Amino acid sequence: MTHGKTVHELHSQLAAGKISSVELTKALFERIEKTEDQVKAFVTLSKETALEQARAADLRIKNNDNITPLTGIPVAVKDNMCTQGILTTCSSKILANYIPPYDATVVTKLKAAGAVIIGKTNLDEFAMGSSTENSAVHPTRNPWDLATVPGGSSGGSAAAVAAGEAIVATGSDTGGSIRQPASFCGVVGLKPTYGRVSRYGLVAFASSLDQIGPLSKDVTDAAIMMNVLAGHDIKDSTSVDRPVPDYRQALVSDVKKMKLGLIKELMGQGIDAEVKAAVKKAADTYADLGAEIIEVSLPSFESAVATYYLIAPAEASSNLARFDGVKFGHRSKEAKDLISMYYNTRREGFGPEVKRRIMLGTYALSAGYYDAYYLKALKVRTLIKRDFEKALGRCDVLISPTAPTVAFKIGEKTADPLAMYLSDIATIPVNLAGLPALSLPCGFSGGLPIGLQLIGQPFAEETIMRCAFAYEQNTEWHKARPNV
Repeated sequence: MTHGKTVHELHSQLAAGKISSVELTKALFERIEKTEDQVKAFVTLSKETALEQARAADLRIKNNDNITPLTGIPVAVKDNMCTQGILTTCSSKILANYIPPYDATVVTKLKAAGAVIIGKTNLDEFAMGSSTENSAVHPTRNPWDLATVPGGSSGGSAAAVAAGEAIVATGSDTGGSIRQPASFCGVVGLKPTYGRVSRYGLVAFASSLDQIGPLSKDVTDAAIMMNVLAGHDIKDSTSVDRPVPDYRQALVSDVKKMKLGLIKELMGQGIDAEVKAAVKKAADTYADLGAEIIEVSLPSFESAVATYYLIAPAEASSNLARFDGVKFGHRSKEAKDLISMYYNTRREGFGPEVKRRIMLGTYALSAGYYDAYYLKALKVRTLIKRDFEKALGRCDVLISPTAPTVAFKIGEKTADPLAMYLSDIATIPVNLAGLPALSLPCGFSGGLPIGLQLIGQPFAEETIMRCAFAYEQNTEWHKARPNV
């Protein structure tokens, strides 16, 4: 049952010589072989490379050569992060055969720490979606109930961790794409502060919103991952140059005298009754542990989804212009001239949701509409930031549900894009404000996990991790595993 263990449990066994990285990696691939037909979490598996890395990790452990808590640990990487020599498709036909000549900075850091990259996980195409049904490869299924979605866009990463197909994984979060799948799959997902983790080598969706973070079985593993992923990178101009704390040192099971703000707007209409009850119960647990719970109001939240769906598609429209059939990726064979080559390449290569967002963004940026839509959205974004500043001026951490419901059925929302967009109502405001936020399990409804969202001040990842750790140490939700 090595696949069900955490990074810190396996690190102790690797360091003590009770198990080798090669044995662990082989056990993971055996687990993938048993469950992948049901879950479909991966786009690409890199077995030979992984076993090479595992052998190198074993040698490193044997020689006691710069061992880290991730040395020899199998990690899955979301398929929108560049991996040298391994397919990086963004789950899109337009990049179906793209093999990058370089690694994303986070991949470089994972390799330097001695991690074993076992493969690339499925996502909504170009990270655009909330259910991983927009993948051009296949939909991923939720290990808790194979008829439901795992969330998105990092659904493959969340499902892989939940199903024991990866010990830990990376995800990216533009409007909730780490936290919402973490909530649906009953794992821990952390979106760091914008600029805390390098985006170099992450295929851009919306550059002012995207942020890479970990998906893990518990908060300790999230802290271990953050110790490796976080830090300044000269290759990313939005990366912030400030010291990185030791996140594991922050994991103290003590919330006495902490003030937690329950967000009023995310405990009302549109939030499932059992989700609300679980979040209220989590707030009561914090109160029993000595924290003070107050209600806070962030009135601009009602405009957050509309604001996001102007800003994110506008940035996507610009970022995805590079996929034109000229330099890399798919090129249409149906081309008489340059313009028809552009047109047909993009028509054939992009899926319906990506086309929808490119059109939305192009329209919002077009002459005559820029001021009415995009500029207004930027102003509302400022109001959302101010609301957060005001609320976090009164509290250490804000709490809310991560998602308004538990995982919904596959196919339930595909015909209604607006209903799908509203499943990120609790997570989107955090990206617009660039804040750190974490989702962790806090209950079940109909056998499906419920996620609790903790939001902190800029670069206060330690505070939300400490808060999450205290809750985790006093509850059992994170120990539940799906029967898949």
